Amino acid sequence: MQGVRQLSTMTIVKTEARSVPKLELVDLYEGFRNPEVIRAFAARIAQKAQKLEKTFRIMEVCGGHTHTLMKYGLTQLLPANVEFIHGPGCPVCIMPKERVDHAYTLVMMPDVILVTLGDMIKVPGSLGSLQDARARGADVRYVYSPLDVLAIARENPAKKIIFFAIGFETTTPMTAALLEALIAQGIENVALHINHVTVPQAMHLLLADGQSAIDAFVGPSHVSVITGSKIYAPFPRDYGTPVVVAGFEPVDMMEAIEMLIDQRLEGRSDLEVQYKRLVSFEGNVRAQSMVERYMEPREHFRWRGIGDIAQSALKLRAQFAAYDAEVLYASILPNTPIDDHRLCICGTILRGQAKPHDCKVFGTACKPSSPLGSCMVSSEGACAAYYRYGTLKM
Repeated sequence: MQGVRQLSTMTIVKTEARSVPKLELVDLYEGFRNPEVIRAFAARIAQKAQKLEKTFRIMEVCGGHTHTLMKYGLTQLLPANVEFIHGPGCPVCIMPKERVDHAYTLVMMPDVILVTLGDMIKVPGSLGSLQDARARGADVRYVYSPLDVLAIARENPAKKIIFFAIGFETTTPMTAALLEALIAQGIENVALHINHVTVPQAMHLLLADGQSAIDAFVGPSHVSVITGSKIYAPFPRDYGTPVVVAGFEPVDMMEAIEMLIDQRLEGRSDLEVQYKRLVSFEGNVRAQSMVERYMEPREHFRWRGIGDIAQSALKLRAQFAAYDAEVLYASILPNTPIDDHRLCICGTILRGQAKPHDCKVFGTACKPSSPLGSCMVSSEGACAAYYRYGTLKM
């Protein structure tokens, strides 16, 4: 859109050889929250949407996009015939109870420190949450980067450090980098419990089973920085479902919506990238290579509320079994599938078949302080977004 800056003015760092532009954090959002630009996009979308023959249902795969839509009130700016449905792109939300029970079981062993990312702390399993385990005296810690595990391991040589790794393709390279550092530095008191899942396989399932009416996808940009936009190529080609890879700022989202409407009006189903400032078709080849060096696809992985999805998660390769918590502690880890609370419809929400306010216990029995399901626990969960930015207050 004319007048929208792709990047704001960048700081210039002087070197002896040349002046090199340095990208500051503010450059990634300044100008992309401009109310005038958002309203201009909304007006254009409304005008074009009048030409749509029926309701246009767009699934935002990632929970980060859900929060952008709710936080900035973008859904209120869209015409009634442009509807967003929420997808399974929240790594905490799709973590099945039995995997949470793995973490709980491991941290309750003597002389164990379990380390994970913050959102996992409150996710309920059948045995309790990691927050409950901490209340019972277990040593549970959360970090912002997997590499923080290195310092914890060096400071606690007599302890076994278990890193409960979660996330989509965005965070997987950092777990691979942690393993590479452990090997290089000869650190032997760390084990990894791998729960990294992959976006495309879930998207395939949603389209193939025919239960979710999806007309188009907004693809997550942070995943695509690593994988490249190429992972979405099969959806326009094989299903006739367009994909636009978008950033997480409000203007990014509005531009992506307009791009998808343009495709529908022009009779196209293409893969397009709105977030061109960082996403390429091939992605970060070096990061992809590191992940492939240490990990391989699992035969299947059970997504909470959705079920088994083949080849939808990763595990450590066999030659790194000495670092694999699932191998080292296989005899004590529970593996019986455990369903969610019968009143929780998180799985239906993750499939794009319901909205959080369709749940009978939303905001009453289920809220951030007492979540029944994972969609209310995670900061990326759809229920948490509706609760925080909807009519209910924290």
